[in-house]
Amino acid sequence: MRVDRLDHIVLTVSDVDATCEFYSRVLGLRVVGVGKHGGRGLWFGGQKINLHQRGEEPELKAASPTPGSGDLCFVVRDRMAEVLEHLRECDVEVVEGPVEREGALGTMTSVYFRDPDGNLIELSSYRKAE
Repeated sequence: MRVDRLDHIVLTVSDVDATCEFYSRVLGLRVVGVGKHGGRGLWFGGQKINLHQRGEEPELKAASPTPGSGDLCFVVRDRMAEVLEHLRECDVEVVEGPVEREGALGTMTSVYFRDPDGNLIELSSYRKAE
């Protein structure tokens, strides 16, 4: 067997509407429908984040789904100065960064903040500092 890539992940959230608003406004992710039962997800590039409302999760789910337990890293194409300015404009508090981190493809520059449920969100750029 050879794993090629991730297709989607699932976040259990306290408020699907608030999560959709935050991720679309701050990260530009597109809100999409998921499945036959009217679920929602967040689409970007070739990946998706499916959203489960806490207490209304489908039968097949993680053993202990909990809002705020996620730690996600998104790679951005923008310069870190542009990322920081956008976060300021969106009134998002940066909790750390910019700092250098080791990513899947080498050294990257990252900033960290939290979504409405407290999930840790990392935005990273592999661009050289300019």
